[in-house]
Amino acid sequence: MSEEPTAFATALRGAISGSGLSLDRIQARLQSRGVSVSVTALSYWQSGKRQPERASSISAVRVLEEVLELTSGALLGLLPPPRPRGASSRRGRSVPTPAQTVLKPMLARIGAPHALDQQQSLKLVGLHDHCAVSENDGPRVVTARAVFQATADGQDRWLLVYDQGQPAAPELTALRNCHLGQVEVDSEHGLTVAELLFDRPIDRGETQLIEYSLTNEGPPNPEWRRAQFREFHRPVREYLLEVSFNQQKIPEKCWQYTRRNTSEPETRRELKIDDANAVHAVALDFGPGVFGIEWS
Repeated sequence: MSEEPTAFATALRGAISGSGLSLDRIQARLQSRGVSVSVTALSYWQSGKRQPERASSISAVRVLEEVLELTSGALLGLLPPPRPRGASSRRGRSVPTPAQTVLKPMLARIGAPHALDQQQSLKLVGLHDHCAVSENDGPRVVTARAVFQATADGQDRWLLVYDQGQPAAPELTALRNCHLGQVEVDSEHGLTVAELLFDRPIDRGETQLIEYSLTNEGPPNPEWRRAQFREFHRPVREYLLEVSFNQQKIPEKCWQYTRRNTSEPETRRELKIDDANAVHAVALDFGPGVFGIEWS
């Protein structure tokens, strides 16, 4: 016999229905605000199969209220107490973050289990992303040019963590001064972790410039993905994001958006499309946080 949906599930399902947004588009808007929640999790929440319990999920619900244009606490106030998980109830233990539960195992499988915790020996000095948008409004090809500086000798690779926002992993191609090493894909959470191996090691103080591309293969991207962004876990001196649109379908409006963390409001600024049917935005000394461009 099936269980009766909780008040939270019923309210969330009604809010989603009233918003007119698909779960895919809701997920994209959450990601643009620096919150990672899978479509599967959103589906389970609205059906009552699961409820948000972890600290990261509770924080996501706060942002979800913003996305669905609900008053603060409209959903959080309906959440039942977390279900007990054993006699200890995790007393004195911190709740694992998504980085710990998802990224760490992926990094371990490519031989870098401590990459999130240890001091980095490569500093990302500058990054330029060029996103060529297809006719259906979704990012199609992203070409990245990154410059690194070594703070220790013998640095020979960069670990790329890419959130594709959908189950199908993009095709990753090394274009200049690097080649692919090991690649791990987690389709459930839409994550790709890959080694970009330098053509030669660099020593302390030296810099390396690499280029690579991410191509979304398969069926056209869904219409909800009208955004391109990067999430930075460490500061970057300069980030340039450029988006070029198909001449047959120029968007009506474009915005630059920034979110430093989930506790701060998102800042937005309208961008003007230039004569080459493109827009760009620059972040200086930025991070941690999310920086992106959205269009409609």
